[in-house]
Amino acid sequence: MTEATSATSSRRHHWRRELVELAALFTAVAVADAVANTVAHGPSGPGLLCAFAVALLATTGFHVWWSRRHDHAPPPTDTGATAPSPAGAGPRAAGRETTLWRMRTTVRDEPGSLAALCTALAARQVDILSLQTHPLSDGTVDEFLLRAPAPLTPAELTRTVSDAGGAHSWLERADAHDLVDAPTRMLGLATRTALDSAELPLSLRQLLGRCTIHSVPARSLTGQPLAEQVPAEGVLEDHVMKFRDPWGGSLTIERPQLPFTPTEFARVRALVELDARLGQRVPPRRDVLTLPEGNEITVRRAGPADLAAAREMHDRCSTRTLALRYHGPVGDADRYLAHLLSPRFGRTLAVETASGRLVALGHLLWDGDETEVALLVEDAWQQRGIGAELLRRLVTMAAETGCDSVYAITQASNTGMVAAMRGLGLPLDYQIEEGTLVITARPTGPPDRREPRETVHIQDATGRR
Repeated sequence: MTEATSATSSRRHHWRRELVELAALFTAVAVADAVANTVAHGPSGPGLLCAFAVALLATTGFHVWWSRRHDHAPPPTDTGATAPSPAGAGPRAAGRETTLWRMRTTVRDEPGSLAALCTALAARQVDILSLQTHPLSDGTVDEFLLRAPAPLTPAELTRTVSDAGGAHSWLERADAHDLVDAPTRMLGLATRTALDSAELPLSLRQLLGRCTIHSVPARSLTGQPLAEQVPAEGVLEDHVMKFRDPWGGSLTIERPQLPFTPTEFARVRALVELDARLGQRVPPRRDVLTLPEGNEITVRRAGPADLAAAREMHDRCSTRTLALRYHGPVGDADRYLAHLLSPRFGRTLAVETASGRLVALGHLLWDGDETEVALLVEDAWQQRGIGAELLRRLVTMAAETGCDSVYAITQASNTGMVAAMRGLGLPLDYQIEEGTLVITARPTGPPDRREPRETVHIQDATGRR
């Protein structure tokens, strides 16, 4: 239908409606005049008015009774198609507690196999929030984000999937961060990696879930070759992925509980290639602080470019200070420092004086699934609160990356480090063996006593997971 035809039809219906309304008005006036004449001039006018009043009351009463009965009637049991529910409606909207789950399962690459699985989940009142498919040579791996009724146990959910044709199922609890769609999530991880070289291991762990990432340097601290030769395109072997580390050496990612898919391999390779193309990157954020005696110091992120200044600081430190830091004599400071300053193994904070001289280093080191903190403060600048400030910032950074706990290895005689850890005001665990003391702090605190703390951000963080 053209616009001209539509306009003509609308005008025609408009005049018809007005004519009908005008006719109804004249009819109503005529009826009202007849009734008025009958009441005014007829012998039974008052009686007729009373009859009209009784009829009106009866009609009103019947309408009220019918409306109440209709409102309380049960809804019709229609098995056909229904109108879509509003966004977000589901078990939670019905007033029931729900649980978020991430689930992976392998289904046959046949028409209807995914539909059967979705139908089985719907029968258990499970809402599918998102779905990703990973094609394989012998089937398809489907990754779901599910909202299930809280009473539905993991065993029951897994059994439902298995009965519907799913195999090799894997299930874990999810949270609100998993509600982000895959493209948005990848863009966020790419942004984090582009801003900071130290973010690559954290981005990979957030992308892949529970996994272990090993950064193997090309050579050990004694000069022995460590890393194996990895092809430029990387290696995918079921539960293991290997890539060339742009910083030298190799990156090995392991996930025993779930094999990697080609899609995941391609995503990881894209992040590693992005890190390699951008080169060494450290956020330029610098914080200027004033010590109690009035001296100003600058706290900033450090990287491989600070190797020469860190070596000079080592030369100014006493043998006892170095022994407390490294738990023994330091044979080759250059190799130790090159490892510690590499963003691949963690983050490092440096403290500079107003003249630009490096006087302290604080390290936050990724150690598999755990995180270690370590401090080194030049002798002439000790006992001024620098170590405590560095430690507080490092623990804050660990909490921002999602670390549940951080630990420090020191000697029982290192009272400065012990005092700095106690000054955090966090729950601490102590383990001592043959003079070596391991102090573990939990940045998030006990789950039932968690209180908000005011933190100072040392870098431009994009947030986690």
